[in-house]
Amino acid sequence: MGTFAQQAANSGSIEVITTFDYPGTGVVTTSPQKINERGDIVGEFIDSSGVVRGFVRFSDGSFSAPIVDPNDTVGFTEGRGINNSGTVVGDYGSPDANDHGFFLSGGTFTEYDVPGALSTDVFGINDAGDFTGTFSDDDVTLQGFVSVGGTVTSFSVPAATATLAYQINNSKQLVVGYYVDSSGILHGYYRDADGALHFPIDPSGSVQTILFGDNNRNWVVGRYVDSSGVTHGLFFTAPNNFFTFDYPGSTFTSLNGINSQGFICGRYGDASGIAHGIIARVRGTPPTKAARPEVKAHNFRSAR
Repeated sequence: MGTFAQQAANSGSIEVITTFDYPGTGVVTTSPQKINERGDIVGEFIDSSGVVRGFVRFSDGSFSAPIVDPNDTVGFTEGRGINNSGTVVGDYGSPDANDHGFFLSGGTFTEYDVPGALSTDVFGINDAGDFTGTFSDDDVTLQGFVSVGGTVTSFSVPAATATLAYQINNSKQLVVGYYVDSSGILHGYYRDADGALHFPIDPSGSVQTILFGDNNRNWVVGRYVDSSGVTHGLFFTAPNNFFTFDYPGSTFTSLNGINSQGFICGRYGDASGIAHGIIARVRGTPPTKAARPEVKAHNFRSAR
């Protein structure tokens, strides 16, 4: 379809390349999650009966069969991350209402739980096989984690009731995600190479911010909600600059993954409430604005 752009004069932009839906009848939500350097996109779709399945949209525009973890007995399997080797990570639901992580490579599923955890979600993976996610020991508080070279480190934003780690880039310089504060408000954060947490990442006017993906240039994408309830796509560069992108005519835009070439995957909602996938691209350097002030804290430990 035609290309849309949101930009200022003599500046960069984010341009929509195309939109897509997972093929088949009854799909009400198509939600791309991450994009690798080849242009393969992992995501999930929801059908009219509420069943959630993962998928891969390959760079040639074809789709995988629905991804269903063999241990999924409740109709809930999410595709969350993909690297250049084609390894997919995600999570699936179980009858006890806890999630469990998985890796899918060469058609083979490998289950993953943080040792001793009741629930685990795996959200992102880089080309070295390092990965990120969240887990809970008590079904009350969610902690973020990162696995680098086989060593799992958990961390939480101070006083947060939930910390979720969505992606780690190849340079291991940046982990991004969001947390829930004691009032139930969502804020973005990032974790630098020294393990320091920078938070909150909130554009001016935001009442809820989520950071989903980053690339090797330390470009970050996500979304935020303003006081009128409109959800905007978000492009962020550390330490505190952001650019807003809205799919034309939509009140809901989410940018979920970005690769080093600046290709972005995400979704938008139409007037009837159907969510469609987006592929877009960063051109030049979008004109960013300063976000709200953020703080820095060291708060991490090695998981068992």
